[in-house]
Amino acid sequence: MNFVAWMIVACEIAFWVVILLGLVARYVLKQNKLGLVLLALTPVIDLILLITTSVDLYRGAVATTAHAIAAVYIGVSIAFGKSMIQWADEHFRYYVTKQGPKPEKLYGIKYAIQYFKSWLKHVLAYLIGAGCLVALIYFINDPARTESLSGILKLWTLALGIDLIITISNFIWPRRARA
Repeated sequence: MNFVAWMIVACEIAFWVVILLGLVARYVLKQNKLGLVLLALTPVIDLILLITTSVDLYRGAVATTAHAIAAVYIGVSIAFGKSMIQWADEHFRYYVTKQGPKPEKLYGIKYAIQYFKSWLKHVLAYLIGAGCLVALIYFINDPARTESLSGILKLWTLALGIDLIITISNFIWPRRARA
């Protein structure tokens, strides 16, 4: 595994560690400001990954799948970051500190609408990540060095289309609660 792939793993671990530390500071230690500072560090992790990937490619590395996944990671982190933190917050508050309401499971039209909102975030993640990929392809300007980037872009486009079909299907065949 190359350096960028390890950085992706490190950034993903750091993302969740920072969130967990922020929640512990907020709810267990009752340090709201510290918790907020820790949670606000999540975009810094994305910036570190972006810089690492850019420097590696600038130095002449052949773009690998890891470089492409870094762009996907950044897009997903930016688009879904706030909702992932909110999800972790709600679940931590209920399951760990035994405070607050139980996180609601959605069914029917409510679930379909929630899934549609999630798909819109997927579109935003795609626009950000694909924008990074296209920019890298453009600036490197060497199809032999950017073949992996193009491949991931095509695969992600297909995944976005499949996700749209799933989104539509949730309105046609709504998710039902178990009996």
